[in-house]
Amino acid sequence: MINLNINHMLQKYSYDRRRFLGAAAMTMAAGPLFMMRGANAQPVNNEPPAISNLSTKVNSSSSFAIKQINAGLLNIGYAEVGPANGKVVILLHGWPYDIYSFADVAPLLAGKGYRVVIPYLRGFGTTRFLSAKTFRNGQPSAIALDIIALMDALKINKAILAGFDWGARTADIIAALWPERCSALVSVSGYLIGSQAAGKLPLPPSAELQWWYQFYFATERGKAGYDKYRNDFNKLIWKLASPKWNFDDATFNRSVAAFNNPDHVAIVIHNYRWRQGLEKGESKYDDVEEKLAKAPVITVPAITLEGDANGAPHPQPSAYAAKFSGKYAHKAIDGGIGHNLPQEAPQAFVDAIIEADGYSK
Repeated sequence: MINLNINHMLQKYSYDRRRFLGAAAMTMAAGPLFMMRGANAQPVNNEPPAISNLSTKVNSSSSFAIKQINAGLLNIGYAEVGPANGKVVILLHGWPYDIYSFADVAPLLAGKGYRVVIPYLRGFGTTRFLSAKTFRNGQPSAIALDIIALMDALKINKAILAGFDWGARTADIIAALWPERCSALVSVSGYLIGSQAAGKLPLPPSAELQWWYQFYFATERGKAGYDKYRNDFNKLIWKLASPKWNFDDATFNRSVAAFNNPDHVAIVIHNYRWRQGLEKGESKYDDVEEKLAKAPVITVPAITLEGDANGAPHPQPSAYAAKFSGKYAHKAIDGGIGHNLPQEAPQAFVDAIIEADGYSK
């Protein structure tokens, strides 16, 4: 039985682009919410961010200042904006994306008083393994434990977690297994916790077609092809996953540097091969994977989101509503919004975070 706090009504949200521009402009006028390059930061020399689907570019002269910190097996690169004493929001990107999926989300949250932390996942951006001997593991459980380690390193006891794609799965895992570390959850495409057993199950042909890249990655040709053509490959995924998002070259090129991480190909290939049971993981994660294989219920306050033009494989909201036993709502975001929802509909993403935060009070 589903908890009576669940809101089953799918709420349609359509965000006027001019409204967002006005809100973003007001936020930037309020102060330097993006942390400009400073003495304590290690900046990445990329082109400035651009906002697609808008006739006017916002924040085009600003970029995140990247900090680095040792956390668990990694030296993690991350951006941080907002007041140091604000309630913490950790934003988690997916593949093939990076922290600039939140380029317009971050200043809006910071303007509301939140401390926003945006890490590069393992295999992306400036995040590096501390040891050359560490296995380049893309298991979802390993990625989730990276974020727990980051929270420990930054002395963050509890945070609102929000993400999409790999980031949503990571946030889901933490919310399910370590609810004491997650005050509220915002997850694009809902409940994404899976297992190797689930990944081995055949799907109808039309569904299998959507996972074409997973089968490509299962081959050595696919691994070599992704390594050689990773930018072309990732740009194709952006277009397929968000068919109505008219991003420009500057927007895509802003994220290209994140794919040049020396471990990027190894992590991506292992992630998708592991899901199909074609590659082994590490035994130290077996206990966590065993718990995840049982599809644990998420008890923390949560909001799930779905764009009306998501071209990537994703479950229907009705299939996972019962996996959320705390206060919960699902929101359908219209206006041609695809898979990269935070970058395509930043105001909707911000509103969901603020609303989910209110659920925990």
